[in-house]
Amino acid sequence: MYKCICIKRKIGESSVSFTPTFMIESIFNIDADQLKQLDIKNILTDLDNTLLPWNDKRATDELKHWLAHLTQAGIKVIVVSNNNHQRVKLALKDIDVPFISRALKPTTKGIRHAIQQFNLRPSETVMVGDQLMTDIFAGNAAGIRTVLVKPLVATDGWNTSINRFLEQFIFMKLRYQNGPLIWHQKLTDR
Repeated sequence: MYKCICIKRKIGESSVSFTPTFMIESIFNIDADQLKQLDIKNILTDLDNTLLPWNDKRATDELKHWLAHLTQAGIKVIVVSNNNHQRVKLALKDIDVPFISRALKPTTKGIRHAIQQFNLRPSETVMVGDQLMTDIFAGNAAGIRTVLVKPLVATDGWNTSINRFLEQFIFMKLRYQNGPLIWHQKLTDR
């Protein structure tokens, strides 16, 4: 059993939930040392408001540096996005990252496709995203560990703003069930 940063959840647990395995401030706080301590070799990541602001599709120097660090350490990073192929391709044009578009999160379709296409072991894979209702739910349903990060920008597209409204109620339920939900700086913080 893996000890979660905020709540305990087993890998491959049969009951699907919105409970993330880890909660950290930013995807850029994840480094190769933390991942190796947790036996994670693969990161599946959302695109909008996780890697890039939803309204600015230019790769930042921080993103480029983070990807280079992980690649050098042998960590695979794959984008799993609900956006269409052209939009994801355009957003990632400045960086060399494989992707799965039209992932249909909260279903597991895109995550399972990535695991199969890139020959990943679920026990060595984590899904990172900024939304409980899509990224975390889909990752949990696929039986992999999940990391909830804070959105890069405070605004959202109209379709995501609906999810954010509903997520407030899910957060309230999670707090009621588990006590305070604590955002950490690193995956390995206790």
